[in-house]
Amino acid sequence: MIQTYLKLIWAYLKIGLFGFGGGYAMLSLVQREIVGSGWISSQTFTDIVAISQMTPGPIGINSATYIGYVVSGSVWGSIIATLTVVAPSFILVLIASRYVSNHSQSPLIIGAFSGLRPVVVGLIASAALLLINSENFGILWNERLISIIICVASFLITYFTKIHPIFVIILAGISGFFLF
Repeated sequence: MIQTYLKLIWAYLKIGLFGFGGGYAMLSLVQREIVGSGWISSQTFTDIVAISQMTPGPIGINSATYIGYVVSGSVWGSIIATLTVVAPSFILVLIASRYVSNHSQSPLIIGAFSGLRPVVVGLIASAALLLINSENFGILWNERLISIIICVASFLITYFTKIHPIFVIILAGISGFFLF
């Protein structure tokens, strides 16, 4: 059991240190570390992402809590994974915030943030592409077509109207329930 906890610490330490851009941006790293290690299946990972999106809180922390429990089979695994994924960011922000606030107009700080923005967008796009799989869009062609229509319609409604995203999620869920 201790070996499982140590593996969780190592995996989530890497995710916490290199997961820039928030939970969605770190999903591809989580998938590589957790699914790639054979701890959970791709289907289970997709389910965990869906559950993490539905529960309150950041998706990266929610998924760490759930994956920690699934991998270790105990609440201690949840606690270890959650604290380990949060600790590097907490420490780095604590240290960097003083420097950044004192030097916010520095060309070095401005340049660093300018370079990080496109990386974050790329990581979020990578997470979106990672989730376009048979578990989310179905195996059969008609299932994929319906899923793609729901996906595109949800995007268009959210982007071009002032309808709250929660209502779009509920509408998409109801649509999926009746169509599938």
